[in-house]
Amino acid sequence: MAIQKGHRFPIEFDEAFPQGLVMVGEVSPDNDYQSREERAMGKPARQRVDEVSGKRQWKVTVTDPSESNAKRASYEVTLLADVQPVPAASEVLPGMRPVEFENVTAEPRVAGNGEFKYQSYLFRATGFKAAVSSGRSGGKVANGAADSASKAA
Repeated sequence: MAIQKGHRFPIEFDEAFPQGLVMVGEVSPDNDYQSREERAMGKPARQRVDEVSGKRQWKVTVTDPSESNAKRASYEVTLLADVQPVPAASEVLPGMRPVEFENVTAEPRVAGNGEFKYQSYLFRATGFKAAVSSGRSGGKVANGAADSASKAA
């Protein structure tokens, strides 16, 4: 019995991201590629839809403080939700806020070019968690609807 390409493995958020994640910027729609001609004709951009869940895809840039390789510390995360997800945490610096996801899954990927390939992951989640206390420990409350992240390991 072989594991199919694209299989999503469940993983706890704290196991995947021991120091949490910091969201940089805002959540935006993950749109299909639009050619110059399509833009010139005024065609609206089409938002991508996840083939497994049927939910619309949103994207956000995150930074992983536990990643020692600077080139792999920041990456784009894809969130799956019917409406634009809103992070529960407030900004700690302008444009930066700590985030946590719930019901995280990991999908293995190969990243890099030529002889410089490495193992990476595409992470997905079903919602944002809000920390009750100011630290990463303590109770968490489900809030929002998020779903996906990609992380280079």
